[in-house]
Amino acid sequence: MTKTPTIKLNDGNEIPTIGFGTYQIPSDGSTYRAVLEALQLGYWHIDTAVAYFNEAEVGQAIADSGIPRDQIWVTSKLWLQDFGYEAAKKAIDVSLKKLGLAYMDLYLIHQPYGDVPGAWRAMEEAQQAGKIRSIGVSNMTPKIWQKFVPQFETLPAVNQVEFNPYFQQQPLRKLMAASDVKLEAWAPLGQGNQSLINDPVIVALAKKYGKDAGQIILRFENQLGVIVFPKSVHAARIKSNLAIFDFELTPAEMTTLIGLDKGKGMHDPDADGVREMLLAAFDVHADD
Repeated sequence: MTKTPTIKLNDGNEIPTIGFGTYQIPSDGSTYRAVLEALQLGYWHIDTAVAYFNEAEVGQAIADSGIPRDQIWVTSKLWLQDFGYEAAKKAIDVSLKKLGLAYMDLYLIHQPYGDVPGAWRAMEEAQQAGKIRSIGVSNMTPKIWQKFVPQFETLPAVNQVEFNPYFQQQPLRKLMAASDVKLEAWAPLGQGNQSLINDPVIVALAKKYGKDAGQIILRFENQLGVIVFPKSVHAARIKSNLAIFDFELTPAEMTTLIGLDKGKGMHDPDADGVREMLLAAFDVHADD
C-alpha cells in the first residue's frame, strides 16, 4: 500500500499530510467501522479528541487493523475541563488508556481558554516522558496565539483551525510561518457548505481534472502545505477523499483558488462567551 506523503514538523517529526477526522462520528460502533475502513484504505493518520467521546473505538480499530503501531499517526486533544497542570497530567493518561496506546503522536490544546499554560506544561512533561511525540494547539487566532504562546517553553508543532478555500486564515498563517508551525484544517470541505462545493471555479477545475469538487479543494489545501482531515462514514467517499495525489493544480489555478478567500469562517474563537458555551456543550467527565 502506498503511504500518503508526509511533512516535517518544527520538532523534526514527520506527519502524514492527510488524515481521517472522527468528529461527530458516534461511538456506537460507527467510529470503529469508519476508522478501520480508513486505515485499510491508506489513511494512516487518525484524528480524535476527548470531547469526541470515541477514543476507545479509535484505539480498537488501530489494534485490529494489523498495521504496525509505528506506522500510524494518532492525534487526540485535551478538553477544557482538564486544563491546568494536575488535571492535564491525569487526562493524558486517561486518553492513553482509552486509546490502548503507549504513546500518542500528537496531543493538542483543544480550545484555548482558561489555564492553558498549566496544561501546556503538563503536555511538555508528557512529551519528555515519551507519552506524546508532538504537542500543539487548536482554534488559536492571532489574538489568542499572542496571549499564550509567548509563555510556552516549547513552541507548538501545529495549530488545528477552521480552514477551507472560503476561509484561508492568511494573517494566522503568516504569524505561524515565522516559527514553522504547521496548520491543520478542520472542516477542510466547509462542513457541507454547498456554495463552496458548487463554486464555479471549483466545479470547472473538477471537470478539467476528472475529479469531484472535494478532491479539488483537498488538493488545493495540500499544495498550500495544509494538513487536512476529511471526514465521512461512507466507504466510497472515504476512498475518494484520499485520491488527491495523482494530479497537480497549476500556479495560476492555485492563485485563482486563493482569490476565493472571504476571510471569515463559521466559528469565531475570539467571540465573547465561547468558553462558557463549549463547557456547557461537552462534559467529558459525565461517565466518571
